[in-house]
Amino acid sequence: MDTAPVDTFDNTLVLLTVEEAARRLRIGRTTCFALIRTGELESIDIGRLRRVPADAPAEYLARRRAAKRVA
Repeated sequence: MDTAPVDTFDNTLVLLTVEEAARRLRIGRTTCFALIRTGELESIDIGRLRRVPADAPAEYLARRRAAKRVA
């Protein structure tokens, strides 16, 4: 049985589920899907699965922070 806290993550993962990406960003699953749908958060399809590259949440945050500094 896995007893790791929900907010810990494996740094060796290359792809995340949408739920894992949402947890990293501390947002809801629906909001995460909305970011994916608008293209703000990168994702790929593998068969019928939707996966988020492990570096995509950090890149999304970096873009948001840069945009805030410019504004």
